[in-house]
Amino acid sequence: MELAHLALDEPASSGYLALVAEEDGRLAGYLNYGPTPLAPGTFDLYWIASAAWARGKGAGGKLLRAMEERLKAAGARLVRVETSSLTEYGPARDFYHHMRYEPVTVIKDFYHPGDDLVILTKRLDR
Repeated sequence: MELAHLALDEPASSGYLALVAEEDGRLAGYLNYGPTPLAPGTFDLYWIASAAWARGKGAGGKLLRAMEERLKAAGARLVRVETSSLTEYGPARDFYHHMRYEPVTVIKDFYHPGDDLVILTKRLDR
């Protein structure tokens, strides 16, 4: 939530951008993203989360598509996402796969032994 508040309250100074999904006046989910330093047209998806009651109801997909549409309109070419290889992150990796993000590399034991860093990307300029 700290990144979401920073992006919503101070977008110009934070460098972070945020999108929020609401349903019936309740926070269903949020997403933080921003430009990748020294890589014009490339953006990082820092965080996407949904409330437990909203999972599986499409809030995450709507947020991700809204971010992609904004980035395409701004001429962005690539989005990068990082996640863990641990079993509990399987649903996140499945979500990204469903949204057409492709794994491009794995750095073994990045977070700690047995917990690899998985980097996924999606081209927006094709």
